[in-house]
Amino acid sequence: MELILLERIPKLGQMGDTVRVKQGYARNFLLPQGKALRSTAANRKKFEEQRVQIEARNLEQKKEAEAVAEKLSGKSFVVIRSASSTGSLYGSVNSRDISDAAEATGTAINRRQISLDRPIKEIGIHQISVVLHPDVEAIVSINVARSEEEAELQFRGLTVGDADDEMDDEMDNESSEQSDEAVEDSDAEDGEQAESTEENPPNS
Repeated sequence: MELILLERIPKLGQMGDTVRVKQGYARNFLLPQGKALRSTAANRKKFEEQRVQIEARNLEQKKEAEAVAEKLSGKSFVVIRSASSTGSLYGSVNSRDISDAAEATGTAINRRQISLDRPIKEIGIHQISVVLHPDVEAIVSINVARSEEEAELQFRGLTVGDADDEMDDEMDNESSEQSDEAVEDSDAEDGEQAESTEENPPNS
């Protein structure tokens, strides 16, 4: 099916281009989203007559998208999922899940704007692109974890194993400090006893 693009579509063409696409892509996405018109003589004439207004509208939409991207970029959203000990999810995280996680924090992201090549299937922090406009995108972090505690560790750049090692180190340090204090106390007691002996020598 031939279409006239009303805005730039990545990997397809620029505004005003006539392109050929599969009917499903046209009918399910480009046409209902108002991103294109059927390529007919009447529609081409209509496009040329309204080109200035269309360009102005696209420019305004781009400015609005840039303002949203500035606030959205760098944000992190947590998704809790069950997973194996190796970090493989029992299931997956898709664009709807990401949209729901963002909404739970009061941030609105249209799932159709989320660029996800394939569902997330591993524990960890994943960088995801949100396409707000053909020329504007924001990068957000999706923190997929088995619990809120694990999500916090991942946010700090740690794993559960790292946290256990960190706790073991702290316990070892505390034990070492207690041992040093015990030695110092023992040395102090020996010193006090020696001073007492010098001041009060035993009767011969």
